[in-house]
Amino acid sequence: MLHALLEFFSHGLLNLSYWQIAIYTLAVTHITIIGVTVYLHRCQAHRALELHPIVSHFFRLWLWLTTGMVTGQWAAIHRKHHAKCETDEDPHSPQRRGIWKVLLEGAELYRAEAKNQETLSKYSRGTPDDWLERNVYGKHSVLGVSLMMIINIALFGVVGVSVWAVQMIWVPFWAAGVVNGLAHYWGYRNYDCADASTNIFPLGILIGGEELHNNHHTFATSAKLSSKWYEFDIGWMYIRILSALRLATVKKVAPVPKLTQGKPVLDLETLQAVLANRYEVMARYAKTAKRAYRQELVHLKELGGQEKYLLVKSAREWFHNESTRLEKFQKEQLPHILAHSNALRTFHELQGELAAIWERSNASREQLLHQLQTWCHRAEESGIKALQDFSLRLRCYS
Repeated sequence: MLHALLEFFSHGLLNLSYWQIAIYTLAVTHITIIGVTVYLHRCQAHRALELHPIVSHFFRLWLWLTTGMVTGQWAAIHRKHHAKCETDEDPHSPQRRGIWKVLLEGAELYRAEAKNQETLSKYSRGTPDDWLERNVYGKHSVLGVSLMMIINIALFGVVGVSVWAVQMIWVPFWAAGVVNGLAHYWGYRNYDCADASTNIFPLGILIGGEELHNNHHTFATSAKLSSKWYEFDIGWMYIRILSALRLATVKKVAPVPKLTQGKPVLDLETLQAVLANRYEVMARYAKTAKRAYRQELVHLKELGGQEKYLLVKSAREWFHNESTRLEKFQKEQLPHILAHSNALRTFHELQGELAAIWERSNASREQLLHQLQTWCHRAEESGIKALQDFSLRLRCYS
């Protein structure tokens, strides 16, 4: 009897090898990550898709067992993060609280905000509020993770404690720490949205696609987080599988530009397409400005004048950014740079005028169309080939 008990606590019911237990651990933590990104994030927080009740209840149960998180709390805190992003009211902005605070103590920041009843009442609307949520998942969150530990010990013996420990730290580190921290501090940006969000890596596998955080903050209600051909969102792959099985319904994805070559007239259809794809338009304009900037540097170097060349060169990392994204010292330096280059001054002025079109919410469609037509005419009359090519492409949106 004693030998049997020792054998049970040593190897558990399954008697698996260490590498088999490691594979199991990676598999279950991956399921947890998919539960967070597909169910909590894209479905509940942003309503980008609807899940079949069977799938929703599975993820609710699984997340209760593996994280102890409550759907309404998670969705409320995340919605507040979007509403108050990079401000003092943001629950976990590394721009305000420091990168190490969010990276290493992200779970503590989550728990602190979960106690804020004003946040929960204001931002949790539409999340599950049935008997299970009120009396089991929300009321006994510790019970779920405790049951998970018992299950792991029963399956693997004493090693199950290590499996459980990995499960407990997986989401707090990767989601609360890395996504909320690094993805607002370090990485690349496809779109110049108002906050500091970044894409950590173009292959969104380890954190379920959440690596593509700049894409998400730009198109928050999109069920698909990848936007470039070289980006992969594994969470979107699972959504497509669930959709094929009729277990999920996608409600919205980010707009994809459609171009009609040789379009003679810039009309209301063009305007609508340009407005719908504003972030893509401005990102492409920024790339156009970068190319023109490099060309202007070559031109200034050929003309001579080391001081002028170095002054203009000092802004190569930020010149293409919209004015609202510039730091104070950059705004102070900008007039001196523009004074030395008519081409760069034209690029900067047209960038501001193009961005202003989205901000004129009180203008009629006819007024906005006239402003866009005027902008294209000015770009094409500038004599700058990069601007002329950009304008001609803009006319092709449909």
